[in-house]
Amino acid sequence: GMDCFSGIAAVSGNPELDLDALTIADCKMKAMQGDKFAQFMVGEMYYFGQGVKEDNKEAAMWHMKAAKNGLSQAQHRIGMMYYAGEGFLQDYRKAAEWLTKAAEQNNGDAQAYLGRLYFLGDGVNQNNIKAYMYFNIASFNGSEIAKKMRPFVGEQMSPSQIEKAQDLSREWMREHP
Repeated sequence: GMDCFSGIAAVSGNPELDLDALTIADCKMKAMQGDKFAQFMVGEMYYFGQGVKEDNKEAAMWHMKAAKNGLSQAQHRIGMMYYAGEGFLQDYRKAAEWLTKAAEQNNGDAQAYLGRLYFLGDGVNQNNIKAYMYFNIASFNGSEIAKKMRPFVGEQMSPSQIEKAQDLSREWMREHP
C-alpha cells in the first residue's frame, strides 16, 4: 500500500493504475484531519473516478474544503466545476469568483481561464483589456493556451488598449509576486 501522496503521484502519471484501498483510506483520513492537499486529492479522486466511483457532488464537497483552506489548485477546480455545472449548479459568476482567488495566487491555469471569461463576458463584464491582461500573466506563468489566445484578443484591440493591458499586467504582477 502507498500513502496518499505517493499513491496519487503514481496514478496521475498513469490513469489505468488503480489506487489501492490503503491509499484511499490514507487520503480520506488526512483530508478529514483538515490537510488541504489531501482534501484536494480526495476531490480529484471523486472527480476523475480514480479508486472510487466518479461522483461530482462528492468531488465538489472535498474541493470546496481545500479551496476554503486556500489551496489554489482546488479554487481553480471549483471555478471550472461551477463553469461546467459539475457538482454545482452552473454559475458563471461563482466560477469567476473562484478562478479569481486562484489567479491571485498565481495559478496560471486559472489566469488563462479567467482571460477566457473576460473575453466572452461569462460571469464578468466583457473586457478585452482584462482578458489580454490575464492571458499575458498566464503566458508569463507558462500557460500554452494563454500564449495562443493573447494575440487573438490583441487583434480586436487598439494599440493603446494593448498598451493599457501591458501596464495593468505589470502592475498586477507587482501586487501578486
